[in-house]
Amino acid sequence: MFKTLRKIDVSLLMRAGSVAKHLFINGFVFTYKKEIKICFYSLIFCYILYRNADAFYNNQCLIEMPSDATKIFREPENCDFCTSITSVNKISNISPSEFYDQYTKLVKPAVVTDATENWPASKRFNFNFFKNLYENVKLDENIGKNCQFFPYQTEFKSLAEVFRMSEARANLRPGEKPWYVGWNNCNDNAGKILRQYYSKPYFFGNHSENIAMSWIFMGGPGYGAQMHIDNVHYPSWQAQLSGRKLWKLAPPLECWNVCHKMEVEVETGEIIVVDTNRWYHQTVVLPGEISITIGSEFD
Repeated sequence: MFKTLRKIDVSLLMRAGSVAKHLFINGFVFTYKKEIKICFYSLIFCYILYRNADAFYNNQCLIEMPSDATKIFREPENCDFCTSITSVNKISNISPSEFYDQYTKLVKPAVVTDATENWPASKRFNFNFFKNLYENVKLDENIGKNCQFFPYQTEFKSLAEVFRMSEARANLRPGEKPWYVGWNNCNDNAGKILRQYYSKPYFFGNHSENIAMSWIFMGGPGYGAQMHIDNVHYPSWQAQLSGRKLWKLAPPLECWNVCHKMEVEVETGEIIVVDTNRWYHQTVVLPGEISITIGSEFD
């Protein structure tokens, strides 16, 4: 329509936040208020997309869902699953069939005390181990976006930032700022190396396990995860390889009047098994060594 026009003199594009009502072209006035607004805002939108292309590309969601959304839209539970559970048992030397019938099937949390005795991870996993591991596999700066990274109360924006902290802070030296973080490993090369140091817990038997997407939590005393419920596919296990951690479990809100809250201390070498999709849970690292845990889902 305007191919033959050689000169466009726009007197005003914006007045008090509004797009100009007229175009002045070669002395003639054309009124295209609606069309100009559409074009103007389209250009602005395209410019924003262009300037933030990397951010949009690296995020799976354009709009982040609030963390409490899972609580709001979660389907109400049938409280029968928790009415008879009053404490978390510590057990050992249990067969896969017994564990399934007495705990997994009943959605009953448990701590197994003898499941990591032959794991090299208990002696090898520390801050420097993970730092060297992810440096060697060329850790992506955006691992916290492409995978999942939980900074909790720290200032870290990514796992790469965690491994750039000073040696003094990493070792929890007095006067250094405390820290606690968690992440799921979605690096295939790192996953293959990690699996050399631990195996599927013996009490799962033939249960399959999403071991490639291991969860790792690490940090100092006093820190941990706030009370929450997960939105994952299966129940979870978590092995305490270093340090000690207090677990606080609570039933869903609709079951508070008929089910019990529980606490259990998980010591070094023990594995806690809990359906984190149905039990609210909070963790607190207890005084002592740095807490290092690794875990996964199982079906």
